[in-house]
Amino acid sequence: METILVTGGAGFIGSHVCDKLLALGNKVVCVDNLNNYYSPMRKIKNIQHNFDNKNFEFINLDIQHKDQLEEIFKEHKIERICHLAARAGVRPSIEKPLWYRDTNVTGTLNLLELAKVFDVHNFVFASSSSVYGNNQRIPFREEDPVDFPISPYAASKKACELFCYTYSHLCDINVTCLRFFTCYGPRGRPEMAPYLFTDRISKGLPIKKFGDGTTKRDYTFIADIVEGIIKALERPFKFEIINLGNNTPVELNYFIKVIEDAVGKKAIIEPHPMQKGDVQITFADISKAKGLLDYEPKTSIEEGMKKFVEWYKKEVAE
Repeated sequence: METILVTGGAGFIGSHVCDKLLALGNKVVCVDNLNNYYSPMRKIKNIQHNFDNKNFEFINLDIQHKDQLEEIFKEHKIERICHLAARAGVRPSIEKPLWYRDTNVTGTLNLLELAKVFDVHNFVFASSSSVYGNNQRIPFREEDPVDFPISPYAASKKACELFCYTYSHLCDINVTCLRFFTCYGPRGRPEMAPYLFTDRISKGLPIKKFGDGTTKRDYTFIADIVEGIIKALERPFKFEIINLGNNTPVELNYFIKVIEDAVGKKAIIEPHPMQKGDVQITFADISKAKGLLDYEPKTSIEEGMKKFVEWYKKEVAE
């Protein structure tokens, strides 16, 4: 049994990671500040089924507070860190950029510093496909230049990758940065398109379609993302950046149709212009993930959205 710190562990991806780590026989220290980006009660619901598990400990804490974080490391022998906590969202970062500096950059630096002090032997950091910006080479490869982020969120994730490399180089910490590509599935965040569109179409409410519907996203089902995270935690590398995507971009117009089919209702569409910070396409080259992690996404957008809608009807709509 190993003790693994999962930051952002009550969130969408984090709660699934906690579940999987516990199922594999690990002890999980779950840290989350339960901020109000969306309902804190929804985050508690994500993890409350683990509260009676003796190998699960939940700590309500903001990763900006280094002294309080340090107490966790003193109390527990943290052997691996899965750092998922972050201020999320491209569009909100344009309105509140300092929040993204404080949580994403300062919080990550706090954890890297503590990983150095307490000799943590593997640090897995959740980066984002947003760092690629309007990358012109398709699909996106880890060696592509990412020097021109088009949102503060993307800039914060790129900054964190740089600090991860620096700590790996100077402090001999094993670090893997995973660039997630549009993760979706049960417990998904309510402001993201899969949830938002499902909710509004189900209720007969209009959805906002930004642009002409030809933008594409490499939607990746939660179980596939979690598989990649777990393998990265199990396989320490000196320093690697690895894409975790589905390698199959989905056009917005088709994505809406998939939801219509899964829900059984037609969407009422409000057209809007493209928003600042949005990109035309995300498309992951996953050959590196396949080679280093034996990563193999298995879930199609049709299958994944069917599972999501089933969860929505059971857990949200009723």
